[in-house]
Amino acid sequence: MNWAALFDWDGVIVDSSPYHRESWERLAKEEGRDLPRGYFKKGFGMRNHTIIPEVLGWTSDPSEIERLHRRKGGIYREIIDEKGVEPLPGVESFLLELHRRGVPCAVASSTERLNIVFALEKMGMRQEFRAIVASEDVEKGKPDPEVFLTAAGILGASPRRCVVFEDAHVGIQAARSAGMVVIAVDTTHPAESLRDADRVVERLDVLDPEQIERDFNF
Repeated sequence: MNWAALFDWDGVIVDSSPYHRESWERLAKEEGRDLPRGYFKKGFGMRNHTIIPEVLGWTSDPSEIERLHRRKGGIYREIIDEKGVEPLPGVESFLLELHRRGVPCAVASSTERLNIVFALEKMGMRQEFRAIVASEDVEKGKPDPEVFLTAAGILGASPRRCVVFEDAHVGIQAARSAGMVVIAVDTTHPAESLRDADRVVERLDVLDPEQIERDFNF
């Protein structure tokens, strides 16, 4: 193994933004709460346990945060069940090429594990990833590097031989803090705002794994 590939979930493997926005809206309606202006963009890439108290300002009570987190996840899965989900263009072919070259892959995300597994099974892609590190697997969410370092450890890869594929600013910061190469996908933010990444692409299948190995000396 020359290197390992660590993928954020939302905005990299799937475009789940509409599902998340709708699930927050349904939850707010259920709870009779307001959603602050700009909440969605501000909380993008963060864990629900951070979004609920710090972005939405709904509550700081741990048990209530956990209840809202679980209900939001349940609504999210209901929406996927209703509407279906597909990987972003280029994801499947890029993963296939990585597997052909023996590059181990993991999901490293702030999303709840059940949501990731549910969507992967819906898409028939669960077997594509050797590991899934989700929000409940770490104590600190992005921009802390814990999620990426944990995934690297499971794959048995040195952080300096990991490439992170991200779309969120907090994720790029987390990958940088982990000492990893980071390639940004401009699905969520404009390319010019992602300059902290080593490279910015529109979709994953424009990348050549062999070129990645040469460029970053793997």
